[in-house]
Amino acid sequence: MNPLTLSQTNQGYFINVHARQFSPHTIKDYKNVLEHLQKFLKADFPMSEISTRHLEMFLAAQTHLKKKTALNYHTALSALWAWSAGEQLVQENIVRRIKPPKPEITLVIPYTVDEMKLMLANLDRVKLYTRPGQTWQDRKTMEPERARAIILLLCDTGLRAEELCSIKIGHVDKRLMRIKVFGKGAKERYVNFSTRTAQALWRYLATKQDHQKDSDYLFTVRQLHGGSGKLNRDRLLKMLITIGNRAGVKEVNVHRFRHFFAIQYLRNRGDVYTLQRLLGHSTLDMVKRCLAVVQTDVDSAYTLASPVGNLNL
Repeated sequence: MNPLTLSQTNQGYFINVHARQFSPHTIKDYKNVLEHLQKFLKADFPMSEISTRHLEMFLAAQTHLKKKTALNYHTALSALWAWSAGEQLVQENIVRRIKPPKPEITLVIPYTVDEMKLMLANLDRVKLYTRPGQTWQDRKTMEPERARAIILLLCDTGLRAEELCSIKIGHVDKRLMRIKVFGKGAKERYVNFSTRTAQALWRYLATKQDHQKDSDYLFTVRQLHGGSGKLNRDRLLKMLITIGNRAGVKEVNVHRFRHFFAIQYLRNRGDVYTLQRLLGHSTLDMVKRCLAVVQTDVDSAYTLASPVGNLNL
């Protein structure tokens, strides 16, 4: 067995991860987990000497993490050991012996239609705060057309943050009104968008002064040294939170747009299997959670419209 240490193994593993084109977000998360493991062990052990007991103690020490994040830690460790076993650096994937934590089932809380309208009505102005003790001041935003295109696209497609940021102009099929998306694991799928969203994209692209090539990213940000660069997850979230603050909408995040899309799709009589494909899910688990919210609509509607209940029979 090859006596490579954990740090040496990590170097080879991340060469493989980049070659397989994992998303930047996934790579960042995996590096974070393995850096924490390295610190926890307090020594650069050979991979063959790291036992399930070491890993169990490491996972047990992460008491500050939510169960979903703890599950991500387990997944990152398993991915490393699975690759190492394939490279014959270890005999087996010992992480499989450790039972993964079961994440909490969180309640799906999408935006309301009114909240969405409020955000769309507050794209061209934001509040600017300078120093403590001073009042808020209004100023015009530079790119309201970009913000409108982004929000409508999120509402119309349910895209993940990284999926939206990674769209290139050549991925957008204006004739068929659909976008080629590369989701988790670089899985390719197509998502459709409506005429109104197509118009918002057209207006946004019309405001861009730089030359547009198919290989350019669809959504960009202006850079300090001039020109433009790719919009990233952090800048996207910051932009949406700013709009939410101006509109009085609390707890703004990208995933709530995904839930909004899914629930509105089901309320408008979309079928669960098409929704699963559009969202890029391998199972129906998340769709079932959204379906439970829609079922509440059905229950309320039936209570109001029950023939026997209304006739007082």
